[in-house]
Amino acid sequence: MTGTSSRTLQLLGLLQSRRHWIGTDLADRLDVSLRTLRRDVDRLRELGYPVQADRGVGGGYQLAHGAPLPPLVLDHDEAVSVTIGLLNCAHTPVAGVAEASARALAKVIPVMPPRLRHKVTALQSATAPPPSPWS
Repeated sequence: MTGTSSRTLQLLGLLQSRRHWIGTDLADRLDVSLRTLRRDVDRLRELGYPVQADRGVGGGYQLAHGAPLPPLVLDHDEAVSVTIGLLNCAHTPVAGVAEASARALAKVIPVMPPRLRHKVTALQSATAPPPSPWS
């Protein structure tokens, strides 16, 4: 069984990946009992994540709408894709987009494992940015 912290992060990632989860499906994905799932959901709530629960048949869990954006939990492929997208956006003439992309890149790239940074560099050098419709 995975550690509590690791499982809680995995639960957060699952809740972010889909709008609504049936409780038994989440418990199965995490390989835990429904009771453990409820405790993990309570742990997320204690950390400030707005997890809504619906009881009964068809009930389940979801992150509440309109809440502050929680930290994203990305797998390696998703992190590389997001980084490539930000790199392309960092060269756009659209007001504010280039600056925001550069700020996001300054946060994402330093926390990536070296293997993923190398993959981003290889993909960036192997692909040309899309042509700008403003040129």
